[in-house]
This record gives sequence, C-alpha cells and structure tokens, in this order.
Amino acid sequence: MRILFVDDEAHGREVIASFMESQLGHQVTQCDSGDKALELFKKEPFPFVISDLIMPGISGIELLRELKKLPGARTTDVVLITAYGDMDTAITALREGAYDYLNKPVDLEELSAALGRIVEHQLLIKENYELTCHFEEKLAEATEETKSQLQSLRDAFAEVSGIGQVGVFSSEMKKVMELAARLAEDRDMPVLIEGETGTGKEVIARMIHFHNQEITSPFVPINCSAITANLFESELFGYEGGAFSGARSSGQMGKFALAGDGTIFLDEIGDMPLELQPKLLRVLQDREYFRVGGLKKKMLKARVICASNKNLEEMVDRGAFRRDLYYRLNTGRIFIPALTERREDIEPLAKMFLLRYADKMRRPVRSISPEAMQILLDYPWPGNIRELQNSIERVVLINEAPEVEPQHLEFLLKQPSGHAAVSHDPDINNDGVVISLPDEGVTLDQAQARIVAKVVAKFAGNKTRAASYLGITRSTLRSKLLVKG
Repeated sequence: MRILFVDDEAHGREVIASFMESQLGHQVTQCDSGDKALELFKKEPFPFVISDLIMPGISGIELLRELKKLPGARTTDVVLITAYGDMDTAITALREGAYDYLNKPVDLEELSAALGRIVEHQLLIKENYELTCHFEEKLAEATEETKSQLQSLRDAFAEVSGIGQVGVFSSEMKKVMELAARLAEDRDMPVLIEGETGTGKEVIARMIHFHNQEITSPFVPINCSAITANLFESELFGYEGGAFSGARSSGQMGKFALAGDGTIFLDEIGDMPLELQPKLLRVLQDREYFRVGGLKKKMLKARVICASNKNLEEMVDRGAFRRDLYYRLNTGRIFIPALTERREDIEPLAKMFLLRYADKMRRPVRSISPEAMQILLDYPWPGNIRELQNSIERVVLINEAPEVEPQHLEFLLKQPSGHAAVSHDPDINNDGVVISLPDEGVTLDQAQARIVAKVVAKFAGNKTRAASYLGITRSTLRSKLLVKG
C-alpha cells in the first residue's frame, strides 16, 4: 500500500518509515510539512496518510481538513500522531474525519494493528467500488495483490504479538490448526496440547489465545517443572497476607489472577505435583478458587491451556497423574506429530526459516542445494522444529555463500551421542520397514510381537496411538504383545 508520511522530526520519521517498508512491505513517501504533503497529494492521491499533529506551517488537523476537500481523498484514510495527545484532541481528530489517532512515541505494535485495520478498510472500499461499477466483470476476480499485502501485514503483526510466523504445510498440521481454531471458540474448555519437545506446543497455545483477533489481555506461561512443590499453590492461586511464614503482609496475586481474561499456559503439566492436581481439577470444573489462606472465592476468567511432552495416558496407568484430571483435559486434546512423522514439512519449513534469518541478518544466502536438502530430509530431528529452526539459524549466521551446500551442514552429520543416526542398513526397504531376520529363525507370531513392541516404543508406550498406527484395535495389540518374542 502507498503511504504518505508527514512529520517534521526527521529521525523518528525515518525509523517508522523504515519499519513500514522493510517489515510490512508498504511504499512510503516522506515529507516534513503539511504544505509539501498537500502538493504531493494533489499530484497523485494516496490511500493512506500518516501525519504529525504539531508541525511548522499547517497542523495535522488543518492538513486533514484540506485533504477532505480534495476529490482524490474521498477514500483516503488519515491517522494523526502527536506527543501532546489528550482526549479532546483525539475527539477533534476523529470528528474531523481521521481514521485513527496514535500517541508519540509511536508503538510499532499499535501501528501494525492500525495498518491492519486500514488495509482491510481499503480492501472493502475497493471491493465495494468494483462490485458497484463492474459487478458482472469483477465478480469472479480475486484481489490477490491486496490479499497478499494483508497477509504480509498479518505475518508482521504476528511477530510483534509473540505468535511468530507459523508454517502450515502438511495435512497433519492443517488438521492441528483446524482443531485449535475450533477449540478456541469455547474459552471455558481447557485445552491439552501434547507432543515431543520442540514440536511447537507454545506456538499453538498462542494461536488459540490470539485466534485471529486483536487481543490485549495477557498470555501468562508457567513452566510446571520449574516450580517447587511447596510454592506451586501460592504461585497459581496467590495468597493472603500472613498466610504462611515468610509471606508478604500485603499478600500476592497468583498467576490465575494476573492472567485476567487472557490465557494461563501450564507448560509441562505432567510435572505438576500430584497433590495439587485435584485442586486444579476443581478450578477447571467450577471456574473459581481460593487464594492460599483466603476465605473469599475468586472467579477464574482466564482460558487454561496445558501442554506436555510426556505421555499422560501412560502416567495415568502408572499412577503418576490423576485420571480424573487427565479425562477433563483430554476433552480439548491436540496432538502435534513429531517432525519425523510429517517429513513433507521439512523442506518448506527449512526454506521459510532460511529466508527469515537471511533477511534478519542481511545475509546473501537464499537457497538450499538439492544435496544439502537431502541431508535435512534424512536427518532424524530429535529436537523437532526447534532443532530445525536453530540449525538453519546457525547455517545462515556462518554462511556467506548464496546457497546452502552439504559442507555447511557437517555439524548435523557429526551427531552427538543419543541422536539416532540415519539408517543406511540394506535390510531396510524403501518404505522404512525393517526386514532383517535372525539366523536362528523366528515364528510369524514372534515377528509380529517384535514389530508391535517397536511401534509401542515409537509412541512412548501410548497403546492407543500404536494400535492406530498399525491399523488394529487395542485388544488385538495387547494380544500380540503377550506373544513371547
């Protein structure tokens, strides 16, 4: 989108203009006075004008008034910024026809949000004009350029909001995102996100929190494995003054209260102390709780999202996790497959990370050679997407060539202890099934039992997922495991 930016303060103008051009992809024309802005606008109207309020010559309000008199400004959106803002000035600007009003120093997140609304507004204006003047001709035409700009803006705003740029390429991840969007509609339903370390559980949690809306309420993450058992209850619920030895006399708010009507994210929920789990279950069911030492009920307004890289179902079977809490969390369960289970994501994700870090670090590298890509595709990625992202970041940092070559990935080939090497065993066929047989012979039942045991181990003891993987029932799977292998 073409933007006319008017501000007499050169340094601040350059910084904001650079942000809008490099991060949001807009074309920005700068000038330092309202008079020059009018001259530029009369030569070629702009769909969007940002103007400082207090400037030498005509003010931002006067510029707004003059623009509104011009035929070419009929659909132009104007945003005024000032370091001297107050409510009266804001009301005056809006009454005069300004689209929005921002204070100096300009917050880039607020500016991104305002630009997002303006792009959508301009899109609606354009679509309305096309439908009104050329209904039959334009009905089937897609506004690809505007949609691309809008998507670029949304990506930039996602970065500011802490969501990060999310690549959804495989059918498995599309299903994850669709399920997350459905679960986001019900704020009272707790969500459980399961998956290996590095699969992006917190990213999905943040996507549920924001859910394509402008959310100002907080996202409060808590790592359950990092809090000692004796502090867990007061950390979550808060406490009243004098509730225990060493407590503040004024008391303290808990994370549930700090989250307000936002989101509380309980990461590694499997590490929550067993004795505290019934209290969490009560909170999830009743949507209310007591502070430690308190007598007055507090209402839980926040959405609760939990995550675990452990197999909670197996923990329930071992008595290490409450069955009733698991069933409550399992209602809104999302499982993120490991990267090895969706290898079609590796190439597009690698390219996405490469371009992101190349732009960020201003490096020349822009592509990955077929040989280097094959190394990425063959590598087991025990750290999942996080390891892939970190590896690409490292390659970009140390690489001055325009293309990633195999020698740039030598650190992956020199795998540390504990990383499963890529198998080149000739007894493994093209679909990855091990067919190596022992010399002493084996019965068909024993071979099946060994395969079933391998699959159960692959899914960390989760028999439901193992049975689904093999296309059999849980009872059939159990019977296969009983055969002595």
